Amino acid sequence: MTEEEIAHGLLLKLLKAGNKATAGRRQRVPALTASQIKPYSSLRNWHQKQQCEEVFLAARDAGAITFVRDKLNPADGLIERIDLLDIGVLALFLKQTTHADVMADAKSLLAPYLAQHDVLEEVIGKWARMATVRGWGPAHAADWIEAITVLDQCSRAQSVALSSVRETSARLLRNSKRIEQLTVPLDVLLQGSLDSAPRTPAEVWQELGLFKEEQPVLLAGNVEIVRGRVTAVLDEPYTGLPASAVRAVSGSVEAVLTIENLTTFHTEAKRHADKPKLLIYTAGMPSPAWREMYQRLLSGIATGTPIHHWGDVDEGGFRIAATLAKTSAAAGHKLNPHSMSPDDVPFDLRRPASKRTLKRMKHFAELAGWSDLSEAVLVAGFTVEQEAL
Repeated sequence: MTEEEIAHGLLLKLLKAGNKATAGRRQRVPALTASQIKPYSSLRNWHQKQQCEEVFLAARDAGAITFVRDKLNPADGLIERIDLLDIGVLALFLKQTTHADVMADAKSLLAPYLAQHDVLEEVIGKWARMATVRGWGPAHAADWIEAITVLDQCSRAQSVALSSVRETSARLLRNSKRIEQLTVPLDVLLQGSLDSAPRTPAEVWQELGLFKEEQPVLLAGNVEIVRGRVTAVLDEPYTGLPASAVRAVSGSVEAVLTIENLTTFHTEAKRHADKPKLLIYTAGMPSPAWREMYQRLLSGIATGTPIHHWGDVDEGGFRIAATLAKTSAAAGHKLNPHSMSPDDVPFDLRRPASKRTLKRMKHFAELAGWSDLSEAVLVAGFTVEQEAL
């Protein structure tokens, strides 16, 4: 490393301290003390120190910094402290951009989308504190706009049939792998909260109606299903079918239960294999094609048939329930919760939740039409995953 590189490295450290001070993450005045400038002070000969000091002098002359030399030799002694004078000038001197400038650009880019996506306020707030959102910082603001474009286009798609994520990406963004690269902002925007647990890419794409490798819908129970080419009873313990191939229920059904998690679905499928009770695995947040299939099935089932959903007692679980409740209502049925009350959860399985998470759980429970449960969740103050039950 050359002497000039050493000096620039130290000034970059000072710039970083200045950015932290601007962001409110640092209380002390940004400065480099004697212990911090050892890469300079430990240089072996006078000529090397002079080359390093030339950079400091140029930064001082530009109005970016001030420095203090050895008190015994204040004219040309060893520099013992460097203070930040103007962070903007220092950034310009180093050919860098300040955090404040990056934030200003990010806010300007995202401003038109704040009303549409409330979570962007949280994102901007975290960036302002010099924190990232799953590794994404304010320099990626344009990528978030690209993710919003994908959401808008997928929501406007007339067809609910599943589409290839790469074909869709190539058509919308002229890059077959771009949507896959935008999975993090897509997940945050879809869930609408920074507190929600990150989902797998496949779960995120599924909610958009996209797939990398299409997965069949899993159904179970002693129930006869009308399919594309045949009407038959579901195999034991379950049957996997494309959503588009599932047309209707033939005959009577005593109840319908949707299940969010795979382990729970497998367990319940074995328990109810001989009963005329239709079990359907949602695989997390169901796709538009899945939801259309669900509406077709419910539309042919007698009014008054118990329709239930069993999901996680957490934000994601109630968000899924709210989505299913909307589809159920469109088919003339009311969705009810199954084993999702806080009272159903053993004490040793409860995990404390933040106030913000609890409020969002309450919000989605209310959207599902579960007012009593929404209040119970808020008071209980915890979450739990379905598999634990």
